[in-house]
Amino acid sequence: MRQPDRIIRMKTVLARTGLSRSTIYRKMKEGTFPAQLKISVNGAGWHESDINRWVANPAGWPPRNEFDFLNDF
Repeated sequence: MRQPDRIIRMKTVLARTGLSRSTIYRKMKEGTFPAQLKISVNGAGWHESDINRWVANPAGWPPRNEFDFLNDF
């Protein structure tokens, strides 16, 4: 059975990526880092799988789909 995707908070993301808080927010704005999920009125987090994919291949974020090549023309 597949494990559900956990939501991780900023402290965990900082530890896993080695980035600073301001760098994470800058990269999210640029579209080169996974976006946050709103989990409550004052809380946000990330899908753990998105952070794991970003750590494995930071230059490859965001994941390209089969239609992205159309934007290259």
